[in-house]
Amino acid sequence: MTKNFPSLNEQMDAIRRGSVDLISEEELAKKIEKSAGKPLVAKLGADPSSPDLHLGHAVVLGKLRTFQDLGHEAHLIIGDFTAMIGDPSGRSKTRPMLTVEETKQNGATYIEQVSKVLSKERLVIHYNNDWLGKLTFPEVIKLAGSYTVSQMLEREDFHKRFNEEQPISLHEFLYPLAQAMDSVEIKSDIELGGTDQKFNLLVGRELQRHFGQWPQCILTMPLLEGTDGVRKMSKSYGNSINFNDSADEMFGKTMSIPDSAIYKYFLLATKAKDLDRIKTTLDDGKKNPRNIKVRLAKEIISQFYDSVSADSALARFEQMFVKKEAPDDIEELLMPVGSECVVVDLIVEMKMAASKGEARRLIQGGGVSLNGEKIDHDKATLIPTSEGVILKVGKRRYLKVKSA
Repeated sequence: MTKNFPSLNEQMDAIRRGSVDLISEEELAKKIEKSAGKPLVAKLGADPSSPDLHLGHAVVLGKLRTFQDLGHEAHLIIGDFTAMIGDPSGRSKTRPMLTVEETKQNGATYIEQVSKVLSKERLVIHYNNDWLGKLTFPEVIKLAGSYTVSQMLEREDFHKRFNEEQPISLHEFLYPLAQAMDSVEIKSDIELGGTDQKFNLLVGRELQRHFGQWPQCILTMPLLEGTDGVRKMSKSYGNSINFNDSADEMFGKTMSIPDSAIYKYFLLATKAKDLDRIKTTLDDGKKNPRNIKVRLAKEIISQFYDSVSADSALARFEQMFVKKEAPDDIEELLMPVGSECVVVDLIVEMKMAASKGEARRLIQGGGVSLNGEKIDHDKATLIPTSEGVILKVGKRRYLKVKSA
């Protein structure tokens, strides 16, 4: 059964938006034209090496959603097998191998999280252990024989490690081949990935050609910098906007990005159609970037929650940071009348900081206040009152301490 698709030009414009590499546009156009009304197979592989997804992951997931919206088949490969090897992309040393149990635990919430970006009803999900786990050792040897060491060393991170005499484990050479076998298995028409995945995607093209298939096109998306505007978004860097963040956390984090990152976030993390106008407005400097950032925060939240949640998050943000008021629904702690506690201990006990060292650093940096008054030493104490003392830690954490 054939389907009605948008015109070729409309499809190519949507596919190209925000992309870095499209190898090649001519091939992809031919695939679309020759599909005779049948959807293309658009592939994205994802190793569940971490259980949490963030806005950086949403960049390529959003592009896969574009293929869904255009009427094509979106195929998500959960790399429960390849995650055990560990993707060496961008690594200066060998990544620790995961166990089967770890990959299953990390993958347990993965589908739920990607469903915040993708249409789950129109998503084909595969687990690559279903075919890679069945390969015999002779088949692995034969697969390894399809690529040379010199070809592998063309990969930038391998080449760099080799020149610096850093170890490269043999199993790391198998990772691109294993990912490429995913493309062969599902007969992928186009594979998506970040720019750091370009080598792996190209191996997929070569291996499909080796198996007599029409080689997939590849499309790479840029890596999104985190809220610091410098390093790529990563939970380990503390600069990520996570899928499972609350609407308030998403709003506050988005408002903290540098002005120079606003346009890139609109381009890669939203579906805004007036990108030219946004860029012109930012460039002419006549409008306060904060107001543009408010729109950005609302658009991001609307994608993961809804517009009502976005409006509520804006209202609470203005209450806390513009009007300098504490929110109405902050957590309360009851303490006996006449009691007294050390602020550092309270901060750690209420999990407003991970350690006493972190709590002390927050105090030294002026990030802790009682009823709006900053405290300047780590020996400060708090005495609860019947009305409640407002403890504020950092930009978004509040606690009201009242006497019982």
